[in-house]
Amino acid sequence: MQRRQSSKTPTQPLQVDHKNQTDLSGWRKGGITGPKKSVQNHQSPNDQKNDSKQHSLEQALSYFEKVQDHVSLKKNNVLQKHLITVESIALQRGLPPEGIDVLLNVALSGKLADTVNTRLLKSLIPASVIPENSVVSSVSWLCVSKCSGNIQLLFLKWLITVFDFIDHKEKLHALYGFFFSFLQDEKMCPHVCHLLYLLTRKENVKPFRIRRLLDLQAKMGMQPHLQALLSLYKLFCPELVTITLPGKMKTYFKSSEGPWKVAINTVRRRNQESSPVSRPLFLGTAQPQSRKRKWNSQLIIPASSTNKNNLEEDREKNRVDWYSENESFPVEQLQTFSQLLQNIHRLEFPSQMGSVLRNPLLLHYMNCIRDESVYLRLYYWMGQTLQEECSWCVADSNQYEEEFKDFLETVYKTECFLQEGFPSCEEFLFKSLPLWDGFCCRSQILRLVSWIPLSSFSEMKSHLYDPLAQLFFTSSLYFKCSVLESLKQLLQNWLNWHVIHLDSEPDSHVHSLNTTLSGLVNVVSELIHFVGRISTVALHLENNPTFLLYFILNFYETVCDMYLRYSLPLLIMPPAGVFYPALLSMDSVNLNELCYIMYRYRTNLVAAKENELSKKKILQFKFSSQTYQEYNQYIIAMVGCLWTSSAFQKDIHPQGLRMGEELLKKTSVQDFKTSFNIVFHPAMMVYAVLFLQQVCPDDTTFNFGLIKGKRWNWYLEYLYTQGLKGLKVFIESSISRVSQASHSKA
Repeated sequence: MQRRQSSKTPTQPLQVDHKNQTDLSGWRKGGITGPKKSVQNHQSPNDQKNDSKQHSLEQALSYFEKVQDHVSLKKNNVLQKHLITVESIALQRGLPPEGIDVLLNVALSGKLADTVNTRLLKSLIPASVIPENSVVSSVSWLCVSKCSGNIQLLFLKWLITVFDFIDHKEKLHALYGFFFSFLQDEKMCPHVCHLLYLLTRKENVKPFRIRRLLDLQAKMGMQPHLQALLSLYKLFCPELVTITLPGKMKTYFKSSEGPWKVAINTVRRRNQESSPVSRPLFLGTAQPQSRKRKWNSQLIIPASSTNKNNLEEDREKNRVDWYSENESFPVEQLQTFSQLLQNIHRLEFPSQMGSVLRNPLLLHYMNCIRDESVYLRLYYWMGQTLQEECSWCVADSNQYEEEFKDFLETVYKTECFLQEGFPSCEEFLFKSLPLWDGFCCRSQILRLVSWIPLSSFSEMKSHLYDPLAQLFFTSSLYFKCSVLESLKQLLQNWLNWHVIHLDSEPDSHVHSLNTTLSGLVNVVSELIHFVGRISTVALHLENNPTFLLYFILNFYETVCDMYLRYSLPLLIMPPAGVFYPALLSMDSVNLNELCYIMYRYRTNLVAAKENELSKKKILQFKFSSQTYQEYNQYIIAMVGCLWTSSAFQKDIHPQGLRMGEELLKKTSVQDFKTSFNIVFHPAMMVYAVLFLQQVCPDDTTFNFGLIKGKRWNWYLEYLYTQGLKGLKVFIESSISRVSQASHSKA
């Protein structure tokens, strides 16, 4: 067997005295650098076993390479033996690039029966990279029609699955027209569209290709794979594709992974867990890639698989041609921000879109240059990966949960960097939340929820609110708090999106985007009402815990300022099931927060009323009278609880604290008409005790009746020094005597 070398992955000659030694010996664990006898003397039983497998693989590849005539599998013990050898070793540790090269040529040459060719193609599990020359050589067999249609179809599925393992793709891009010609085959059309989707560049978009796709669509109907390719063409050349295409992101292609995906993951995991001695299994002069799962290995831009001399020559050439306007700038050479600025219009994104997620320079590019084709490719890759790797949607995937967590964390950080959510993440969440147990990847999933893009209420209710509510009511207190925090971040992200678009196009936003603004108001209001409903039930189920109440009030701190801070014409008061537990809370932190929230509600409502009266309608919406009425009812209750001790007599809210006088007398509380205020409130009594200890150190009876007159004012100042700023601004704005005094003092 002659020495086989890939032009893209040259190997160094091994110093051995075996005359028939081939390149595949470089795949042998540990390499062989001395005489055969001395190596065998130092080999462990495991090494000898590996050498035996290696020798069997070399024999099998040599056999397949020398096959000349059509060979049948039946009653051919030699063929069966070598076929089983290839299959077992491929599943155990993958095949080296040279082995894949041999088997591809044999399987597509038609020398063997389809049964054998099918088994060979299903055994093509790469241990490292796949040389581009091997793929191009294999494609050439399709030109001479030596293999059957089923084998061609299986080859395309394999090519799509291992696309990101191919070391280079320039020659593959040159074959774009050849692949396009296979669209006429209805059986192969979906997979050809999938491959073309991965290969398409702007220069590939031609009028005759668009016409061909439109003809196919007229013949076959609105097929997802045709829509995908047309959508990509329209992004590159909108002037050429004039038809209207569905704008909603969807899964265009069915999974083409066949039998390879699971096998590749298994091989990579096994190689990752193996000892450092086994690392020579990964061939090629490129830097070793991460041996985590496929999507994890895509997060790093792969180094070129050329040798060092060629790499240095390329660098010298690039120093000269760096600023050539006619050449694209490879992202592998993008190292500094200055390079990004100098070549921002000549960047060519990698085929491995996953590598973008951990490259800040490429993320800066996506922020600066709104290249829709880049986003579309990223959405497609991310949607496929999320659905295929989801720990609770895929069987037997618990072993990959930690890696999946890392991936979700990376996606979340990317969304934070770009300040926008990915539609592919939205689709993943909508599909997977009904199946989620609330435990697996909890932190990551809830963070992704906070970046869901704006959707119609019907979609949010059925796909997000309903499954989230079921988990919310049946999970722990800490899960409830995590969900509330996530929904608060979701609300803030929506409001920030609104402010950004309002600032960028202030005039058009008011006039031409009224429908968009109206839709935003409706979706935001439904989110707030949803949080109000689940918060009310949660407080009842958990018996009003302080910890939960803190997160609920934190959400309403954003809600109360939407009009002034985010220019959104919407204010929604918290439901009574949230307001009254906060008002009667035993914790001063939550009471102080409620006071601040009500102060901000007042500030926003006063500003809205002034704008309405002065006819300065910046936004063409009015708050309903019910909002003002509900605010006034809450204010009466708060002033009654904190100042006048009249909450039980004058609270007019239907779900408020009002009680009949006969019922109050039965409580046996003396002077009940003056016994519930800022001194006697359960959350404030500890401050009253500390104040009396300072003002009346000799009084050991803790007579709260002493806090009146001047001492009442001193007590207020004492409370303000304790950090109760919310209480301070509420009292000064909502209680007339204090408000007038503070204004006159100012």
